[in-house]
Amino acid sequence: MRLRNLVVVLLFVTVIAPVVFYTDRLATFKTSSSTDEFIEDVTTIQAFNGHNQRLNVLPQESSTTLKEPIGIVYSENSTKSLPNSGSSAQQRSTNAALSTQDLHLESGDHKSTRVLSATSVEENQHHDQSQKNPIREVTDTTNEEKEIGEDTIDADDKADQLSDNASQNMETKRRQQSTETPSKIDKKVRIKIDAGKQKDQTAMPDARVRQLKDQLIRAKVYLSLPATRNNPHFTRELRGRIKEIQRALGDASKDSELARNAYEKLKAMEQTLAKGKQIHDDCAAMAKKLRAMLHSSEEQLRVHKKQNLFLTQLTAKTLPKGLHCLPLRLTTEYFTLSSSRQHFPNQEKLEDTHLYHYALFSDNVLAAAVVVNSTVTHAKDPSKHVFHIVTDRLNYAAMRMWFLVNPPGEATVQVQNIEEFTWLNSSYSPVLKQLGSPSMIDYYFRAHRANSDVNLKYRNPKYLSILNHLRFYLPEIFPKLNKVLFLDDDVVVQKDLTALWSLDLKGNVNGAVETCGESFHRFDRYLNFSNPLISKNFDPHACGWAYGMNVFDLDEWKRQNITGVYHSWQKLNHDRQLWKLGTLPPGLITFWKRTYTLDRHWHVLGLGYNPSVSQKEIERAAVVHYNGNMKPWLEISIPKYRNYWTRYIDYDHIYLRECNINP
Repeated sequence: MRLRNLVVVLLFVTVIAPVVFYTDRLATFKTSSSTDEFIEDVTTIQAFNGHNQRLNVLPQESSTTLKEPIGIVYSENSTKSLPNSGSSAQQRSTNAALSTQDLHLESGDHKSTRVLSATSVEENQHHDQSQKNPIREVTDTTNEEKEIGEDTIDADDKADQLSDNASQNMETKRRQQSTETPSKIDKKVRIKIDAGKQKDQTAMPDARVRQLKDQLIRAKVYLSLPATRNNPHFTRELRGRIKEIQRALGDASKDSELARNAYEKLKAMEQTLAKGKQIHDDCAAMAKKLRAMLHSSEEQLRVHKKQNLFLTQLTAKTLPKGLHCLPLRLTTEYFTLSSSRQHFPNQEKLEDTHLYHYALFSDNVLAAAVVVNSTVTHAKDPSKHVFHIVTDRLNYAAMRMWFLVNPPGEATVQVQNIEEFTWLNSSYSPVLKQLGSPSMIDYYFRAHRANSDVNLKYRNPKYLSILNHLRFYLPEIFPKLNKVLFLDDDVVVQKDLTALWSLDLKGNVNGAVETCGESFHRFDRYLNFSNPLISKNFDPHACGWAYGMNVFDLDEWKRQNITGVYHSWQKLNHDRQLWKLGTLPPGLITFWKRTYTLDRHWHVLGLGYNPSVSQKEIERAAVVHYNGNMKPWLEISIPKYRNYWTRYIDYDHIYLRECNINP
């Protein structure tokens, strides 16, 4: 009997008493006051992210309606801040809302974190994905409020469900973390950082160069301020830093060209500039000095641009020593020849209208040779091509000697002296009369530059040469020909041009390539439309066209009296009020509504001034034109275009070697 009583007592102590105690505590937990206390406990939880920032939690609700708490990020070390509920039921509810997350890795420290959440399993997984950002942020939830009542599941069942799912997520995370060592994590982080650096370098290949240059400007500003001059120690330090930055920069234009210690110099200069910032607290003085420096830089830039323009024009006007030597050497050799050896063969072809005739007016022997050689090289039948070259008196013997010594294969060459055109005189040609006038010569060679035109290209003495204006007298020069292809001496022929003679110009006199693809090649750029004579007769937006390769129908020229039109407009422009000088403006006027447009591939321009002409466009062109100041025989030529010209010159020729003419 005693044994039975003892068993009953033990059963009561070990089984029934804990059940009664647990039931009483559970009932107490479900009361409204306990719920409020639980919410207050949750609101006191403090979490720290990678930067130890405090995160706010959901404020206390006064009603029995409970909002979902926002996910809170806190570190493992901060779990001690959780209040002790003293009950296993509250502990279970709290643990059901914990899930581990990856925290931002910084300086090799790897800390695992947990997220407090009372959301569903699907929302918890979505929150896990959002936490992949290295810097944790808590976002405001926009979901509707969920009430705990009759329509919801029982609180204990939901807690059990969340607890089971959270436990599974924790185990999965721990397995992943155990397999992924810190070295692997470090490697991933380094890869991401390197990828970001590579992206920045691709976007800004000169970012550090610019930063160094900016530091130099700031340092020079500090040096010029009074506060710096009163601090000799800082002045010496700043001057030393400036020298270091200048040496590190050198001539670098990209970060890859900088010295190895450039970054160290940059950091050292930044520290020195930080000291300067503490010394100079007057922002107004700094801004004033920067404005003065900007104004000075703009003024220097303007002066340098003007000097560059003047020197470029001067270089374009001058003749290299080798090209001056060559005609002298050739002239000497020419006059040593006997009279029988001074004549060209095939002179009977000069007036044959069934052949292909070219007109070339030049005083540059080497340039004329390139035009002839390139044309003959690409001609299908060179024997049918005839070149009519007109030069001045000084270069006549040299031009003849060159082509006597270097005949262009089976092609025919004629060299004429402009002095032999007795019909071309000032009484017949208004432009010849103007070119010889004292006012014109004074305009070109005026010593007082202050009163001269702003655009120096209009003062180039080459316009004094009548050779430039011979293109307006083609029927007089070639009276028995019906069609002529005019070529400038700064072009290179790359394809056979015989198809141009079979073109139907449809009653027009001039066949040329239009240049209106560029805005500055329209009529208003060449003509003075403020003058009523120009504004009444021409369209300022009309497309211009190019000299350099032009097909002229001489029969139609004579019928429309083009030379007479040219003379009438030259007389009206005696005071240079309609246009400045040159041959293109009067050409645009003379051949107005008399020009047939050729396809662009026949004539590509810009190789004498535009470095952006595409190689594809050059390769498909029949003729490339070095119009501009950067001629291929000058040192200022554009290097990447020189090869198209030099390939037609034999630099091993004895005359070229004697005159030291090299590619």
